[in-house]
Amino acid sequence: MATALTSFTDEARIALDTLSGRAAALFSPSVRLGVTGLSRAGKTVFISALVHNLVHGGRLPLFEAQKSGRIMRALLEEQPDDAVPRFQYEDHIEALVDARTWPDSTRAISELRLTVEFESASGWNRMFRSGRLSIDIVDYPGEWLLDLPLLGKNYAEFCRDALELSELAVRSELSRDWRQLVQTVDPKADSDEMLARRLAESFTAYLRACKLDERALSTLPPGRFLMPGDLEGSPALTFAPLVNLAEGRPRPGSLQAMMERRYEAYKTHVVKPFFREHITRLDRQIVLVDAMQALNAGPGAVADLERALTEILACFRPGRGSFLTDLVSRRIDRILIAATKADHLHHESHDRLQAIVRRLADRAIKRADFSGAAVDVLAMAAVRATREGTVKQGRETLPVIIGTPLKGETIGGETFDGKTETAIFPGDLPVKIDSIFEDQADGKRQLEPPIRFVRFRPPKLERDADGLKLSLPHIRLDRALQFLIGDHLA
Repeated sequence: MATALTSFTDEARIALDTLSGRAAALFSPSVRLGVTGLSRAGKTVFISALVHNLVHGGRLPLFEAQKSGRIMRALLEEQPDDAVPRFQYEDHIEALVDARTWPDSTRAISELRLTVEFESASGWNRMFRSGRLSIDIVDYPGEWLLDLPLLGKNYAEFCRDALELSELAVRSELSRDWRQLVQTVDPKADSDEMLARRLAESFTAYLRACKLDERALSTLPPGRFLMPGDLEGSPALTFAPLVNLAEGRPRPGSLQAMMERRYEAYKTHVVKPFFREHITRLDRQIVLVDAMQALNAGPGAVADLERALTEILACFRPGRGSFLTDLVSRRIDRILIAATKADHLHHESHDRLQAIVRRLADRAIKRADFSGAAVDVLAMAAVRATREGTVKQGRETLPVIIGTPLKGETIGGETFDGKTETAIFPGDLPVKIDSIFEDQADGKRQLEPPIRFVRFRPPKLERDADGLKLSLPHIRLDRALQFLIGDHLA
């Protein structure tokens, strides 16, 4: 997949950038960790919790370097890329710890350098290694990653795929206004700036409707239509798919020619630089998946999440090269797919959640050439917002989760005030997960019984004997750290 996304010139630039980075790493060892996921998957929370637990010596029993006492300290340092916005860790921690509110979600790319000083477990390594590793964490929206397949598609293919998606049962109602509008348009007519704007706005409104919580759809390219940033209103974002295209090259000056030119500009000036400057420089990658939201929304959302995950994983450059090839080409040799918000379920369902996400990822892993790359799947919560308990209901004892639901969340007609701690029986994921993937085409089958999924406030942190707040609680963050960077700290 990756070779289809780049030209010879792109590959030459990538090779020069990689060679420069490898030379710098000889004196200052580093690993570049990509963090992505679709909306509400918890990218910002994951990075904040990772850094907070390492800097403050959090409880990480499955993270070997921490467990064995070999980490001397972890500290934030100046990031290597001056043109990339800094991940505002301090602001996010203030929101989580002091205000007990979830930080704003990822809207653009950002970066943070965390340096770990450690003692190697190997005497041989202690002789020849500095015992210092810089982890360059790169945070970027998964919606942008879903744009990368566009590099391998011309405008006609983009239009065909967009129309096919819009006609799916789970989307047809949401896309109706755009489809009705585009059917009235003649692509062969003269270009019209105001019509192009109307089409782009209508198509964007359809994508936004797909993203709402009750729909929870994931495959929504072009990603910058939903997160335009400083490109808002630019011609590169003022295009949309058309139907009944003219065959061959469109007439110069026609609406189709205008749309095709702007689509190609979007690929050239937005998508390709993102791939070349960021994706091709990654060493490790974690993909966060909010499977809970998709499960709540129904089989159509689950099928769409699988489609998105397949396209995301197909865009990476996985594998392990030789010493010489690694000098000019980075490969992602470890990819972790993490189902977030495991704290919204009782631990008895964690294995089932993990199995569901592994099933979602299986097709993507088979389609992409992952030879030489290690891939793992886990259910986790970077910040655990609940604790577990039991309640009596007649003669039955039910496992519950206890936390403070966000203000405005509802279950069974009860609306929460954002202050009161509540015990909730979230329901169980089915033991046999095949039922979740059956009859996805009609988008109508729901989980029985349904999961009672509500969002909780971040936890109130405990204090130690000296009155100091402890690190953020989590579920399996230590296992994620061990997989992603544990070998570099051996």
